[in-house]
Amino acid sequence: MKHKLIRSIVRTVFLLGFLVATGRSQVDLQQKLNTGLWTAAGHARTENVPAHPIGMTAVPEDVAALKIGPGFLLVVTVLDDSDLNGNFRVDQMGEINIPNLGKINVARQTATEAAELIRKKILAEQLLRNPQVAVNITEYSLPEIAVTGEVGAPGKYSILTPKKLVAVLALAGGTTQLAGNEVRIERATAGEPAQTVRFSRSTGLQSAEDVLIYPGDSVLVQRAGVVYVLGAVGRAGGYIMQEEGTLSLLQAVALAGGPTFAASTNSIYLLRRSEDGATHMMPVRYHDVAHGKVKDVAMQPSDILFVPDNKAKSWLTNMQGILSAAASASIYATRY
Repeated sequence: MKHKLIRSIVRTVFLLGFLVATGRSQVDLQQKLNTGLWTAAGHARTENVPAHPIGMTAVPEDVAALKIGPGFLLVVTVLDDSDLNGNFRVDQMGEINIPNLGKINVARQTATEAAELIRKKILAEQLLRNPQVAVNITEYSLPEIAVTGEVGAPGKYSILTPKKLVAVLALAGGTTQLAGNEVRIERATAGEPAQTVRFSRSTGLQSAEDVLIYPGDSVLVQRAGVVYVLGAVGRAGGYIMQEEGTLSLLQAVALAGGPTFAASTNSIYLLRRSEDGATHMMPVRYHDVAHGKVKDVAMQPSDILFVPDNKAKSWLTNMQGILSAAASASIYATRY
């Protein structure tokens, strides 16, 4: 019995040692694969490529449309001239430096487009008569776009290829109720001017459908203008100038539920801020506007309409009180 027990213990120890050694080998191989020093077949790589902290060895499915940017690692292969072959990291200027050929700017080019640029450079330098060039992307950086303003989830988002503006807004949780009809786009490319795009949730303006957002761009969804209707109305508060960003005096009063039974509609008051920052109070004959005797008034963002009642006309002399009421008013997003 003792001999059988000893043999069993020996076999168990040997088996445990074998399993531990195998596990260590697998861990070592996995670490080498993760560091990019070995290939999947377990052979050591011989090329000396500088590390890039934000590079990734995985290549996206839509690599054919992937635009090259700083930090990308490109493999350039030129038939009949091995001196031009190699792995090249794209620098912060969007350039690669190929020995015997010089610097080539490949920023915002696809792999196919970059290969064509290199082919033309070889022809210009008269190195080959009919160069055959291939470019492959083996590592890419994680470019981001910034989406701020009136969106559900402002922040930075990684995109590999250009996306339509509507897709970017959806990525950021869509627009909020306070969103206006203008989106400002700051381009990442140096020297390219900012772009303002009109955007409407109801009509889906074609201009917004056609706009592309590139990695590195910044998108700002502007807040809509707000018009305040206070005093003797059904629902006093602030009303967003949605859709096309226009609102008339009659529309604003209608959104607020119209004048109450106790309202004095001979004259209502429009408070508007001028360019110098001063607020001016102007009487408007609401009764005449409602009956078409006087042209309707186009409202501007931050305008305040005050509808007095017969018992509170003395409040009209207190402009500061009206301004304070507007500052604390509820904001409503009602389509009109």
